[in-house]
Amino acid sequence: MSDAIELPRVPVGEWFDGLVNWCTDNLAWLFDGIGSAIETSVDGLTDALTLLPPLALTLALALIALLVSGWRLGLFTLLGFTLIDSMELWDDSMDSLALVLVSAVVSAVLSIPIGIAAARSDLVSRIVRPVLDFMQTMPAFVYLIPAIFFFSIGSVPGVVATVIFSMPPGVRLTELGIRGVDPEMVEAGEAFGTPPSRILTRIQIPLAMPSIMAGVNQLIMLSLSMVVIAGMVGAGGLGGVVLEGINRVDVAKGFEGGIAVVILAIYLDRLTGALGEGPGMLRALFTRGPATRGDVTSSVTTP
Repeated sequence: MSDAIELPRVPVGEWFDGLVNWCTDNLAWLFDGIGSAIETSVDGLTDALTLLPPLALTLALALIALLVSGWRLGLFTLLGFTLIDSMELWDDSMDSLALVLVSAVVSAVLSIPIGIAAARSDLVSRIVRPVLDFMQTMPAFVYLIPAIFFFSIGSVPGVVATVIFSMPPGVRLTELGIRGVDPEMVEAGEAFGTPPSRILTRIQIPLAMPSIMAGVNQLIMLSLSMVVIAGMVGAGGLGGVVLEGINRVDVAKGFEGGIAVVILAIYLDRLTGALGEGPGMLRALFTRGPATRGDVTSSVTTP
């Protein structure tokens, strides 16, 4: 019997390592700028969140929940954030909240335009789809390796890894929402001679807003799921608390950190869900535009 045929090893890892080293040597100025912007944003938002006393900020967040979603979320916010303060995890929770909000904003700013482009062009959609599959299936820990090379340790690599990990649902649901708009609505706008950019902003985006907000909701949830992983690279916050509990086999500390993460997750989930689906004062700011067929005429013909 002939010997088994051995295929030559393809050094994919070495190629990627070479690419990372090349980027580190030649694009250090770019990574320094990105790192400074992210670090300034996270630190500034953390300072803003910790500027008010815990009780005052809890009341403000509960008021926002009341206006957007209703009394149930408002009551949960009041009780949940009071519990966080009573567990002496307020500063860590605000650090994590700032990290998640910055990551979610960056992810939304990147993913929504890409989703719009994919919805309007089949070529872009075909190119983007395998990239999103790669981003979504790659283990989250792998993103930390090049992030540490580019940005050292701290909150910055945590934000970068979180953005990459959380972008796919934002892109996919934005594309799905815009492609799902009734073609007759678009045709009605075109019949009035409305330019494509105005059809996008006055018809497609408003009607796709529930799907877009569902994508924002999902990317926020994925950002929160990265909190503990980001704690491994020195991002601090609740991830650091949970990680310390794991390292010390401290069940109480780890459980309290996990409870705080759950409270933040429920608050952000219900809040963004209400913006995309339910009535509320703030949701009206995000859904300006036609909601029914009868509104198309007035929307596309007014400046």
